[in-house]
Amino acid sequence: MKISTKFLSIGLISCSLIITMTSIAKAKDYLSISTGCYDVIDDEKAADFRIEYRPDTPVLLDLLHPWAGIELTSDGSVWGGGGLLYNWEFTPNWYITPNFGAGVYMKGSSNLDLGHTIEFRSQLEITHKFESEQKLGIAFGHISNASLDNDNPGTEILNIYWHIPY
Repeated sequence: MKISTKFLSIGLISCSLIITMTSIAKAKDYLSISTGCYDVIDDEKAADFRIEYRPDTPVLLDLLHPWAGIELTSDGSVWGGGGLLYNWEFTPNWYITPNFGAGVYMKGSSNLDLGHTIEFRSQLEITHKFESEQKLGIAFGHISNASLDNDNPGTEILNIYWHIPY
């Protein structure tokens, strides 16, 4: 009886994994990795590193999708949050992706105080999709607290993105 239970368990787990992998393979979820320059226009420049998850789950419109991510800078700043993005294929394999989100900001050892713990990120990205479904893009973004505080300096970020489907 122990052997049949073991085989049944292995079979169920295998079927679950196959179903999960098949649904993941059909979806175009992306793991996005990025690096760039934080505070690109002002004096507090730092290296910027991001990792984001962009699921292929439409919200309200076919091309409107959620995203969530974390951003770290070489001077210790951290921003984590999420929002919505819109993938517009303006020519075959070329996309313009505006996105907007809200998150939590900690300045770390940086001299750049953005004025509030809650910060909003708006970004515009231009991306090329390869035959492998991977994408390479460049993005320009802005983070600010949208006047939640009297002090609202904001910052601009220029990034290169690599989007990996999985």
